Amino acid sequence: MVSAAIARNVVGVIGNIISFGLFFSPAPTFYGIVKKKTVEEFKPDPYIATVLNCAFWVFYGMPFVHPNSILVVTINSVGLAFEFVYLTIYYVYATNKGRKKLLIFLLIEVVFFAAVALITMLALHGTRQRSLVVGVLSDIFNVMMYVSPLTIMAKVIKTKSVKYMPFWLSLANFLNGACWTTYALIHPFDLYVLISNGIGAISGLIQLILYACYCSCNSKNDEDGDQDLKPSGFQLSNLNGRAAVV
Repeated sequence: MVSAAIARNVVGVIGNIISFGLFFSPAPTFYGIVKKKTVEEFKPDPYIATVLNCAFWVFYGMPFVHPNSILVVTINSVGLAFEFVYLTIYYVYATNKGRKKLLIFLLIEVVFFAAVALITMLALHGTRQRSLVVGVLSDIFNVMMYVSPLTIMAKVIKTKSVKYMPFWLSLANFLNGACWTTYALIHPFDLYVLISNGIGAISGLIQLILYACYCSCNSKNDEDGDQDLKPSGFQLSNLNGRAAVV
């Protein structure tokens, strides 16, 4: 009989693999930036937000905050590295105004994270209290990122077309949320991973249901009337590619 620890580790490894794919998904967008040597109208905001999200989950998974969470640390450390690479590419090819904005936001995030980390380590004693504070903050940022595709889902319903919502990305979002939800339910139970990823799984499921409802709606009017509204690769990655991870 498979022990709970082994089952949890297996599910966590699968979650790491799926999450890795999601972190890697914007790579073609940034390859395009390097190739064109310009960021055009691309906005770095989701990637700046993901840096803080990953940083909090790495901190949450530390043994002195929430023990037995090494797989949470590994994937979010990888995600943090990906985001810094993406933002470095953005910085290289952005205008001076864009660079200044990026540095200001990153500085604000560093100050905020440092303040939370200091308060957690100095004012809170024991992993239970630390898990509560850091877990709640991590959930808040994760839920905000899971809610971001709502604009895309609203557009799918309005236009009755799924060309704004890539199927494989929606499927990956659902599998990622479902996998980490399962991970959280296996002993030792992790409420904070469960909350945000349970919402993420539901969000991904809704996207798949919308896809099933509207994938056959490809009338001539949609093709002609919505052609100029179809988002570019930059926009797709920006709006729908920032899935929360863990």
